[in-house]
Amino acid sequence: MFAMPSNAELSVRAYQSTDLDAVIAIFLRAIREVASKDYNQAQVDAWAQVNRDAWAKRRLSRPTWVAVLGQASVGFTDLEANGHLDMMFVHPAHQGIGVATLLLETVEAAANMQGISRLFTEASITARPFFAKRGFSVLASQRVEKRGQMLTNFRMQKTLT
Repeated sequence: MFAMPSNAELSVRAYQSTDLDAVIAIFLRAIREVASKDYNQAQVDAWAQVNRDAWAKRRLSRPTWVAVLGQASVGFTDLEANGHLDMMFVHPAHQGIGVATLLLETVEAAANMQGISRLFTEASITARPFFAKRGFSVLASQRVEKRGQMLTNFRMQKTLT
């Protein structure tokens, strides 16, 4: 196991099943309050839906980490065995203080420990600048369908050294 990055009161720990409601709330608020600047209301409504049982299984099916500030969960991310970073969301009240950076450092450390040499993700319009600033390059712009709505995202990758 590797040391989880931390930054004063901000730290990252492994996801536990008791985190389910907190990560769902972070996901929904991040889309409704942050991504809504880049997507219209119909797109946000289609994207911001959760099947709690499916989420519970998905979170436990792969390494997932939770960023904690004091006692509050403020962000989460995951990593699939093939290097796919499927989800990274930060609570709207805690944007811009290094939460996503700390989560990405955790993913990169885990990937290195697992011998994964390349990370890839499908970044939203909102998240694209964050990933680009941290060394990810855009492979393609995509239009994906979510519950009848077309959303733009960007297939991005980063080679780890």
